[in-house]
Amino acid sequence: MRKFLFLLIPLTVVILLWNSVFLYPLKLLVVFFHESSHALMTIITGGRVHEMVVSALQGGHVKSSGGIRFLTLSAGYLGSLCWGALIYLLAACTRRDREVMFSLGLVVTGLTLFYMSPFKGGVGASWGYLFCLLTGVFLVFSARKLSDRFNDMLLRIIGLTSMIYAPLDIYSDVLLRSYLRSDARMLAEEIGGTTVFWGISWVLISLVVVALVVRVGLKNEAE
Repeated sequence: MRKFLFLLIPLTVVILLWNSVFLYPLKLLVVFFHESSHALMTIITGGRVHEMVVSALQGGHVKSSGGIRFLTLSAGYLGSLCWGALIYLLAACTRRDREVMFSLGLVVTGLTLFYMSPFKGGVGASWGYLFCLLTGVFLVFSARKLSDRFNDMLLRIIGLTSMIYAPLDIYSDVLLRSYLRSDARMLAEEIGGTTVFWGISWVLISLVVVALVVRVGLKNEAE
């Protein structure tokens, strides 16, 4: 029963507050995960990142050249899913919550400073830059000064939010509004297939990953 509580409590928080202002910072953090996944995959596959923007309206973009387009375009939604899965599993399966939180804070801060600029993308993007920078600093502060229990629960909430946001965002941007110039639409134009095909594929992958992560997390819950 105790294991299920560690899942139910953060899951309940995420579901109940999904459309509230309280979950807005976490959603914006997931957008950061999405855009940074595009940027990192571009670098990994030999490309170059020219600009990364996270806007206050829960949007963003990455301007890049080179890289393997199939992987860089797929990396956004699936990347934020992987960020969430990794964060949740580390919180659920280890007792190293402070170390995980500290590392996450450094990564968020580092990626913000390295790839983002407060002077590109307008006021909304400047706010996004400031938010990401302050979030990274707060995560480091949390790891150093706040309790193990707080860090554990916050990591679980971040992980669950990122995992849940991925399929919902795909459904909204790709399936409900297939006319948008989304990652799936660009993938269809450049690689083949249709926008809906790639959207459905990503949703199915997301649901399978979420189910597996929750199952593994419950099975290996750190006591």
